[in-house]
Parts: sequence; C-alpha cells; structure tokens
Amino acid sequence: MPYAFVQDVPIDAAFYGRIRAGLGVEPPKGLISHVVIERADGGLRYVDIWESEQDWDRFVEDRLHPVVHRLLADVFGDDLPAEPEVSTATLVDVWVGASG
Repeated sequence: MPYAFVQDVPIDAAFYGRIRAGLGVEPPKGLISHVVIERADGGLRYVDIWESEQDWDRFVEDRLHPVVHRLLADVFGDDLPAEPEVSTATLVDVWVGASG
C-alpha cells in the first residue's frame, strides 16, 4: 500500500543541499516522489510518496539518518534535536510529468 506524508523541517535550502549531496544520486528503493517546498518562514516542507511505509523506514535507517545525524552533529554536537513530526496523508493520485 502506498505511503504518503508531509513533513515540515526547520532547515534552509543550503542545508538540504548538503543532505542530498550526502545521499548520492541513486534514488531510494520504493520512492515514488519527493517534493521539497520552501515555506514562508524559511523552513522546508517535504511531500513524499513511497511504495510502502516499510520502504520509507528502511531508507530512513539505512541512508537518511546516517547522513542527517552527521550533519546535525556538526551544529549541535551530541545533543541532536528531535525528529520533526510526520503527518501521514491518504494518497488519492500521483500524476508525474514527462520529465519525472
């Protein structure tokens, strides 16, 4: 069953760029769509769609957290901030253009 969520994160586009660089170019298994939108307050909003919640969980543990925790440790040391809340969503449709 597809898994969709929205997550607001208190980082800017430059920090996000460092995360993406650390993740490499290979798309994660199970990723359907990952959209990043800049919020008016300067933070970012992620809108993600995955083939399953298990694919998302595996990506978080195997690839995302190792990169993010290393980058956050540069800023916060051993006192890492809490994970931003994830709001799950009910997926109705995915329409991807030719360039997607």
